[in-house]
Amino acid sequence: MGYRQLYIRTLPKPETTLIQTTFMSQHPSLKSGGGLVVKRNVLKRFERVALLKKRGQWKAGDRVQGLRKTKADV
Repeated sequence: MGYRQLYIRTLPKPETTLIQTTFMSQHPSLKSGGGLVVKRNVLKRFERVALLKKRGQWKAGDRVQGLRKTKADV
């Protein structure tokens, strides 16, 4: 019966336990730039289809895969 006492730990009383919350810091290069708006170079597929429709280069029934290259409007 003596071996069981080796595995029993007494926990500190709740009133004496201090919980400290710490947050990890973030490197300055990973933070967002704030209110700067930058033109994106890469469009999502649905944005490319909408742009091609707007330019009149999209026909009904065209395939969504293998779209032509499009540059974003400024």
